[in-house]
Amino acid sequence: MKIAILAGDGIGVEVTREAVRVLLEIAPIYDLHFEFSEHLIGGDAIRRVGNPFPDETRAACLESDAVLLGAVGSPEFDRLPPRERPEGGLLRLRTALGGFANLRPSRAYPALVGSSPLREDVFAGTDMVIVRELLGGLYFGEPRGTAEGEAFNTMRYSTDEVERVARVAFEVASGRKKLVTSVDKANVLETSQLWRATVERVAKDYPGITLEHLYVDACAMHLVTNPSRFDVILTENLFGDILSDEAAVLTGSLGMLASATIGGKVDLFEPVHGSAPDIAGRNLANPLGAIASAAMMLRYTCKNEGAADAIDRAITKFLDAGHRTADLAKQGAPFFSTSDTGALIAQFAVDAANMVHAYHAV
Repeated sequence: MKIAILAGDGIGVEVTREAVRVLLEIAPIYDLHFEFSEHLIGGDAIRRVGNPFPDETRAACLESDAVLLGAVGSPEFDRLPPRERPEGGLLRLRTALGGFANLRPSRAYPALVGSSPLREDVFAGTDMVIVRELLGGLYFGEPRGTAEGEAFNTMRYSTDEVERVARVAFEVASGRKKLVTSVDKANVLETSQLWRATVERVAKDYPGITLEHLYVDACAMHLVTNPSRFDVILTENLFGDILSDEAAVLTGSLGMLASATIGGKVDLFEPVHGSAPDIAGRNLANPLGAIASAAMMLRYTCKNEGAADAIDRAITKFLDAGHRTADLAKQGAPFFSTSDTGALIAQFAVDAANMVHAYHAV
């Protein structure tokens, strides 16, 4: 596989390095072969070539099998027009790759249940994936604009746009607990009525999957009162933006969270955290979200469940052993650096993979 590495800004460089380390360590066990190439994006690209998403980066990404992104953003560029900022480069990357389904897992690791803002008995057992439609809805609808004393945006969806992201959600659910919760506002919005009717039609092709519907306000409530009830949440762009951020907070640290954007020309994988310039270069960043993103790449692009599971088990083992990164450690308590965390996860992943292989050999 050809993997384009876009480390980006701040801690993106550090966490991406550890994700690549884990991939390289586990690859020989599963006969995986990676060809990594590094390219510019974000503030680093602006400094070097004056463009947050250079043409060379775009071409390299489109020639790759997957893109592994670190983070973009730096306060020094905040005064630039939006398209010229580091974040503008990220938006152009996503547009170029064309991914229409964003997958955001949110899981209660038993060892970290106490880190959640929710009570332990409420958050325990939570393990969900939010599937957000990424290229339609209010953010992309036309017409849009401003007039004197008013502004307007148009929410628009087509049957095809809903159907393709719905199929992604049902496919994801088929490998999990086989429950899809489709979230809309069908009591008010015509787009949501189209959404609901289309999802119900797609569900007929997946008889083994249970489909339920929730209004978005009810879903937001259940996320903080009974999050363990969810398996796969399917929703449109605006609702997914809000709900996935709500679900992210539940875990207690953004550093733990991975994401995948799939369905387009090339799949994109990235941790959900930002560039954290205040701790950049200090070996303090939590690389687990980036490493988990690499595991998602193995699962969704490489189609190698074994390798992905080995990394997921390694993260769980790291936490169960009481190890903590700086963002997870209690004040004054010892913690693992970014590089030491990556090294130990790599070791645990190899151990987990070898254990499975030894079991099958017997």
